[in-house]
Amino acid sequence: MSLRLGDIAPDFQAETTQGTLNFHDWIGDGWAILFSHPKDFTPVCTTELGYMAKLASDFEQRNCKVLGLSVDPVENHLKWKADIEETQHYPVNYPMIGDTDLAIAKLYDMLPADEPGTSEGRTAATNHTVRTVFIVGPDKKIKLHLTYPMTTGRNFHEILRVLDSMQLTAAHKVATPVNWQNGDDVIIVPAVSDAEAREKYPNGWKTVKPYLRIVAQPGQN
Repeated sequence: MSLRLGDIAPDFQAETTQGTLNFHDWIGDGWAILFSHPKDFTPVCTTELGYMAKLASDFEQRNCKVLGLSVDPVENHLKWKADIEETQHYPVNYPMIGDTDLAIAKLYDMLPADEPGTSEGRTAATNHTVRTVFIVGPDKKIKLHLTYPMTTGRNFHEILRVLDSMQLTAAHKVATPVNWQNGDDVIIVPAVSDAEAREKYPNGWKTVKPYLRIVAQPGQN
């Protein structure tokens, strides 16, 4: 099935490097990132998994759990984890799903629903579409999905930037403009009236157009 922003992220049970996991229960009342890989022992994914391990505390500070997925058995993941730590210098302490029956890749529309077979005999090339990052909110809805080609390493600082933006929107009813970085000015969303904005922002804002009201980022110390 096709997945769109705002859809409920499909729930599933999976075997991981940290045991059996029920996705929605595992998320709890926080945020979650599910990021997928077409094959174990692939060079770009090795660097990505290591860098995500390096950023683990940054995601934890944002109440966001991290979950990896690769179309290979969990026992292969455990061997791959050792390579990742050796070459990238950070231990992978988040769970990684072994999607050997391709069920989650299909459930999340990364492979066709009628794709035959299992992970056995498949290559990174045949799984090249299993390269999507999903961010799921506390309401279990998909907030972002972003698919990268196999040859392009993902920018996890951009994922953090988007997460910061979405959490600001959820907490303060603001949007973030082009190239926004944490601490920059933000935009009051059109759904907030001027009367409501005056209550939320007593120090005022800059009106560029009636639909474009700029205000200092809320919630800063």
